[in-house]
Amino acid sequence: MAVIRNPILPGFHPDPSIIRVGSDYYLATSTFEWFPGVLIYHSRDLIHWEFAAAPLNRVSQLDLRGIPSSCGVFAPCLSWCDGTFYLIYTVVHTASSLQDTHNYLVTCETIDGDWSEPVYLNSTGFDPSLFHDADGRKWLVNRDCDVRWFQSPRGGILMREYDPIAKKLIGEEHRIFRTSGIIGAEGPHLYRRGGYYYLVLAEGGTDCNHVVSVARSRNLTGPYEVDPKNPMLTSRDDPFLPLQKAGHASLVETEDGQWYIAHLVGRPLLSKGRCVLGRETALQKVYWNEDGWLRLSHGGYAPALEVEAPGLPECPFPALPVRDDFNRDTLGYPYQTLRVPLPETVMNLTERPGWLRLYGRDSLHSRYVQSLVARRQQAFCYTAETKIDYTPENYHQTAGLICIYDTECFFYLYLTRAEDGKKRLGILKSDLGRISYPVGAGVEVPEGICFLRTAVHYDQLQFYFGTDGEHWEKIGPFFDHSILSDDYYIENGEYRFTGAFVGLCCQDCGVRDSYADFDYFVYREEDVGPLS
Repeated sequence: MAVIRNPILPGFHPDPSIIRVGSDYYLATSTFEWFPGVLIYHSRDLIHWEFAAAPLNRVSQLDLRGIPSSCGVFAPCLSWCDGTFYLIYTVVHTASSLQDTHNYLVTCETIDGDWSEPVYLNSTGFDPSLFHDADGRKWLVNRDCDVRWFQSPRGGILMREYDPIAKKLIGEEHRIFRTSGIIGAEGPHLYRRGGYYYLVLAEGGTDCNHVVSVARSRNLTGPYEVDPKNPMLTSRDDPFLPLQKAGHASLVETEDGQWYIAHLVGRPLLSKGRCVLGRETALQKVYWNEDGWLRLSHGGYAPALEVEAPGLPECPFPALPVRDDFNRDTLGYPYQTLRVPLPETVMNLTERPGWLRLYGRDSLHSRYVQSLVARRQQAFCYTAETKIDYTPENYHQTAGLICIYDTECFFYLYLTRAEDGKKRLGILKSDLGRISYPVGAGVEVPEGICFLRTAVHYDQLQFYFGTDGEHWEKIGPFFDHSILSDDYYIENGEYRFTGAFVGLCCQDCGVRDSYADFDYFVYREEDVGPLS
C-alpha cells in the first residue's frame, strides 16, 4: 500500500488550500513578508509534490515595503472554475489590534502563467475564500476582524456575493457563523455535498490549541449547525504528538471519490518545544460518516504521520539539486527575497556569469529593500555553504551567510573591513531585535576569495570559515538556533507566523556602490536520526 508521509511540504508552508483539476492536484500556501507571494505546488498522486508557480511575482501585484514581520500575505485560497484559476489572498499591513487587512483576487487560465493584476475585494478581515456555487454564483467568505473588544462574541465569518463581470462584491453582507464554542473562527472554506453546504473552519488560534471545526446548513447563508463531535482534527489534547498545531484545513476529492484534508502542522524540537521549521503542510485521509459529518479515516481526531494514499499511479519528481552554481539567467525557486523583488541593479546573474552578484542595500533590520536572498530550512539538520568574493572598503559594508527568521531574529556570518584596514570575519546576532557581536570586532582573514559555512543540528548552530572549500575552521560558539521560531516569540509575548531561512546577503550603509559575488550555494539536508 502506498503511503503519504507527513508533512508533505516540510518547512514554512502554512495555511494550505488544495484543489483538483482533472488528474492534477494543486496546493497554495502563505508567504507573509517573503516575495514572491504565495507558493503553489503540484502533485498527481498526493504523495510527491513539485513547485508549480509563484503567482504574485510583480510589484504591481504585491508591494510589501514597510510592512511588519509576519504581516503580508495571509492564507490564500486557490480555486478553479470554467477553465480559470482563481486565487484570493489577504495583504495585512499592520500588526496591531486595529488590523488593516486587504483582500484581493487574481486569475489565470494556467497555473504557471502570468496571473492578472489584483482586483480589490474588501478590508473587513482576513483568510478569504471564494466559493463557486452550482448555480454559477460566486461568494466570498472571510474572517471578520471585529476590533471592538467590548463586543462578545467578536468576529465570526462574513459572506458576500462576488460579481465576476463587474469585478466587485455586490449585495448584502451575511454573517454566517460566529463560533462553535472555541475562540477565533478563521480560515473558512465552503463545500457543497449531499444537499448541505459545509463550512470548514480553523479555531483556537494557530498555536498549540489550533483545531479544525465543521458546520453545515441546507441554506448557503445559514443558519449553520455545528458538528457535535467538533473538533474533527486537532493536536491540542496530546503535547507528545509529533505533529502539533493541527488546523487551518481545506478538502479535496479524488477522481474516484476519496477525500483528503490538507492542514497545517508544526513539529516541535523535543529539547525546547519550538518549531524551527515553522508551520508545515500535512494531509489526512477522511470520510463522510452515515450522519454526513467529516471524520479521519484512521479514527480519532489526531493527525497521523503516515496516511493511506489514494492508490493513484505514483508520479515522483526530480529532487532539487543540493548545489546551485548560479548558471541561470534568473534565480527563481526555492529562493525568495524580503517584501519586494530585487531589480538587476541590486541582484543579478549576468554581470559575472556563474556568480550571483548582490549590491549592498539596507541593514538587516530594514523593512524596505534588503539585498538578501534565502531559501526555507526544510530539515532539522542541514549544512549550507558558499564561496564569496568580496572586498569591502570599510565597516559600513558587509556581506555573507545568514540564518534568519525575520528582521528581528537572525544569525549573520559576515565579512567587513575594520578601521585598521584589515578584512575581518564577524558574527552579528539579533535576538528579538537586540544586537550582539559574539566574536567582538571579528577575526582577521586573508584578502581574496573565502568560504563560509553553517551547520544546523536541531537547536544548535555553528558557523565555519575556510580558504579552500575543504578545510573548515569554527567561528564563534554554538548558538541556540531554536530562537528562529514562532514559539520563541510567543514565549516573549509576541506572535509570529513564518519559519527559518538560510541565505546570502549584502549591506552597504555608506554610498551603496559595493557588491559581493557568490560562486555557489549549497544546501544539504542531513540524515542524522530521530528528532532531538
